[in-house]
Amino acid sequence: MAATVLPAAPVSADEPALRLITATGSVTVDRYPGDSGVVLDLGVYLAADERFELHVKRASYDRPPEVYRRAGSRDVRLSGPVKDFSGLPGFLELKVKNKRGRTVKRVAQKFCPAGVANRVRRDAAPVDLYPESCPAHPFTLGTVWGVQRGWALAVTPVGDRLTDLKPGRYSVEVSVARKYRRLFGVSGKARTVRLTVRDAEGRSERRVTLAAKDGSTEPGSRPSGESTVPEGPKPNLRALPAWDVTVSKENDAGQIVKKRDYLRFSTTVWNAGPSRLVVDGFRRDGEEVMDAYQYFYDADGGQAGFVKTGGFEWDPKDGHEHWHFKDFAAYRLLSADRKRVVRGQKEAFCLANTDQIDLTVEGANWRPENTDLSSSCGENTSVSVRQVLEAGSGDTYERSLPGQSFDITRVPNGVYYLEVTANPARRLVETSLADNTSLRKVTLGGVRGARTVEVAKVGSIKGH
Repeated sequence: MAATVLPAAPVSADEPALRLITATGSVTVDRYPGDSGVVLDLGVYLAADERFELHVKRASYDRPPEVYRRAGSRDVRLSGPVKDFSGLPGFLELKVKNKRGRTVKRVAQKFCPAGVANRVRRDAAPVDLYPESCPAHPFTLGTVWGVQRGWALAVTPVGDRLTDLKPGRYSVEVSVARKYRRLFGVSGKARTVRLTVRDAEGRSERRVTLAAKDGSTEPGSRPSGESTVPEGPKPNLRALPAWDVTVSKENDAGQIVKKRDYLRFSTTVWNAGPSRLVVDGFRRDGEEVMDAYQYFYDADGGQAGFVKTGGFEWDPKDGHEHWHFKDFAAYRLLSADRKRVVRGQKEAFCLANTDQIDLTVEGANWRPENTDLSSSCGENTSVSVRQVLEAGSGDTYERSLPGQSFDITRVPNGVYYLEVTANPARRLVETSLADNTSLRKVTLGGVRGARTVEVAKVGSIKGH
């Protein structure tokens, strides 16, 4: 990793590497009753005439992320770290004028250089390489942002941020902040869009539907021949510290139990690479179980071997209702000296690439296909499933799901450790088994029926 700081030198205005373009000169948005404003989705894009790529990474959880510009085969550090992985702060400057030409609003807007990009040149690469979102996981270590040559990425809106504009007609001037124009070679030309804000009273409420992604590859037939574990790249599973830890009266069935206290927590197991983890399950005729096989790949991505590795079972519980790979992770609550198990349970997982953890590792897939539980976990009628955890990605089970809790009603107050172990039965073949376990220190307090928990920081990451 180079330590050179990229100088903020002006870039020739004749050949800008990046520029703003507009899809249309006029946009109408609805202001719904009860909303405090509107989403400024203006159809403005950042178009790349040359490939634009940034690597964002932090050396440890004690450090903020740094942004590196990809220059040939090396990374060149840009001056000034970003606060988190959500985007470049103050990248856009929006000036809103009313129909009389008076400026009524100035907005500085963050830009996430990752998203659903659009091909805008015939000679551009046919497939986008870059991630479809900026990561939000508290333990992300690295990600990649970028726009391919001949592609364009929408710059507005960022999330559902609302700008307080009354119904009426406006013009919005959109430009890139000067410091980013100098750093990245962005054209200084602003784009102006006519904006009509329409009163949506009486219209149906705004609804956002997220389509489930279903790009997973179906498994082939049950493998035959001798199982082999070849030389070459393997996955490397790592358990992140438990996070989003809280005390609740809600049990695994989602019921409130007044006289019980539950320690609920989220967990993530991720693949540090350099190879993807691929597990196929093949159902036994008429049974609720599948035999599982792990596959291995050579450096070129060709299948090089397989080994039988446990199995899948159908999980009928609410919140799951899909196929789980057995013994993928184990959770335990340990005593202060870490020698005594206070509470323990194992949780089978459906593997999915739910979170970007470090897309800068060797072999990382920046655009994994199976990114939610609907994409690879199968149905009760499935005869086979394929579950994949790509290098660089993590599989998260949130605290609201069954199995993500310990009953601590009768556990005394004091210091404990939440232990998360990936691949506890060591059925999966990995590069290393030495980094499979993580611990998170928690302190229980309060009284029965009103328990409390304090969670120790990991580096600069707060307890919850």
